[in-house]
Amino acid sequence: MPNGIKFNENYPDITKSDELYERVKDLIPSATMTLAKGPTQYVNGVAPKYLVKGKGARVWDADGNEYIDLNMGIGPLSLGYGYEKVDNAVKAQLEDGITFSLMHPLEVEVAELIREVIPNAESVKFSKSGADVTSAAIRLARAYTGKDKILCCGYHGWHDWYVSVTARNAGIPDSVQDLTYTFNYNDIQSLVDAIDDNVAAVILEPVVFQAPKENFLHQVADICKEKGIVLIFDEMWSGFRMALGGAQEYFGITPDMATYSKAVANGMPLSILTGKKEILDLSDTSVFFYTTFGGEALSLAAAKATIEELRDKNVPSFLDSQGAKLKDGYNEIVEDLGMSFTKAIGYNWRSMVTFDASAGDPLELKSLLQQEMIKRGVLWSSFHNMCYSHTDEDVAYILKAYRDALPVIKNAVEAGNVREMIKGIPVQPVFRKTDNFNMKPVKK
Repeated sequence: MPNGIKFNENYPDITKSDELYERVKDLIPSATMTLAKGPTQYVNGVAPKYLVKGKGARVWDADGNEYIDLNMGIGPLSLGYGYEKVDNAVKAQLEDGITFSLMHPLEVEVAELIREVIPNAESVKFSKSGADVTSAAIRLARAYTGKDKILCCGYHGWHDWYVSVTARNAGIPDSVQDLTYTFNYNDIQSLVDAIDDNVAAVILEPVVFQAPKENFLHQVADICKEKGIVLIFDEMWSGFRMALGGAQEYFGITPDMATYSKAVANGMPLSILTGKKEILDLSDTSVFFYTTFGGEALSLAAAKATIEELRDKNVPSFLDSQGAKLKDGYNEIVEDLGMSFTKAIGYNWRSMVTFDASAGDPLELKSLLQQEMIKRGVLWSSFHNMCYSHTDEDVAYILKAYRDALPVIKNAVEAGNVREMIKGIPVQPVFRKTDNFNMKPVKK
């Protein structure tokens, strides 16, 4: 019988998952379209590799094992799987069509709705992925300022202008790599030191897991205004979660442009660029940013229903309160157990469990906890990505699973046998690093 949401005597049977993996691992590079979903981010040999169904905050893998999901599609499921209002909107639109030969009224309706809830949305553009709209924002900023260089802080997708500053920059000309540099979050001096007369834009994730200190975001905004630099907020995670209008609403800062995707359409592919009319209007004439599927109607129908539900049910407040129970609950458990080497950090709507290297390899510690949570019916990769379908019962169960699983990690650390306890290949590192890389030399 497949494992369920309970303490299971055995780790889940993943035979069908592994059969699918064997078929595809030499066909699809890395076996995945999304690195965070792939087999390197889960204990290979214990964790499922393929999911076939989701409902609410629960998912079922190819072998029929059931889990409470704490990843939520790596962010897009803000309301939950199979959410009735959104699904019904998609089904109704499907009856009329998906993609048309002319514009669709939903383009107007959703753009107007975005303007109502996003503070800087004088103009709105739609596309499909977050990388699309961040790259469009960069191009528009360069066109608007007549300058070339970009300063970034965070993760911004796979396009050349950004990935040039990562370890996976093969295939990108040196001339492109020389146009993008990074600065460190909560380090205003690292931004000041990076600025020269050829900086077109500063783009950053307004929050990830750290909170801004000493009015960091306001200082960034003031510097950009003073220097004539376009300020772009990458709100893939904070948008529609931190507040309905994202971090710009939460902190009271109106960036020149902002980009959104993950939470806005509850799993349907849609990304949004908002900003000053005088900047986005450049796409009328000199900047080309258009795509066949930008006005695809199923995703727009989903976005309309999702935004209305997020607004009417005050979902950001719910995510904050439910997430606080998990983050604070985890920290109370590890404190009771005397496990000072681990804690949950971040905002309540998206927190992350971290491990101190003093107790061992953080990826091995993460892998062992992941393995034990999966055994107990929780699909876990260190994040608490909250959705509106995470019930009080779900939260209580997850905390109980932590109470059962964390002593396993504590005992393994004390015995020095963490690696030996992992029943597969541990989680592997990814390239993402958001500070102290490709820093611009300090001006002398």
